[in-house]
Amino acid sequence: MVKLLVGRKGSGKTKQMVDLANEKVDELKGDVIFINKNHRLIFDLKHSMRVICMEDFPHITNSDEYIGFLYGIISSNHDIEMIFIDGILKHADVSLGNLPEFIERLKKLSKIYDIEFVVSLSAEKEEMIGVDFSDCEILN
Repeated sequence: MVKLLVGRKGSGKTKQMVDLANEKVDELKGDVIFINKNHRLIFDLKHSMRVICMEDFPHITNSDEYIGFLYGIISSNHDIEMIFIDGILKHADVSLGNLPEFIERLKKLSKIYDIEFVVSLSAEKEEMIGVDFSDCEILN
């Protein structure tokens, strides 16, 4: 399943996501991954969680490469249960225009590998034109 945290910038999505990730890392038997734009949150997240900072991977420049990057993460660890992606519209040229395709690809990854994705984005639901919200849950 793909869960979305949506809302305008500064509405508390990141704090909500950090709290949820820290809660899940203690609850789940499998691994939790947290993908963020930079190293800003590294001390807010529990050390047992794998934190990936996208600024360490500047060569990932579009959504195809980003999806490939996710496949690489998944293929290297078969124990992943949840992947958190904070601020997706700040990563690899993912935009509102290509968001529908990106969300569909996350849904497929989720079904194939039985991984739950939690994604935050600075936009209102009404701005996400073309996104199919079936098999998605809006958390806020």
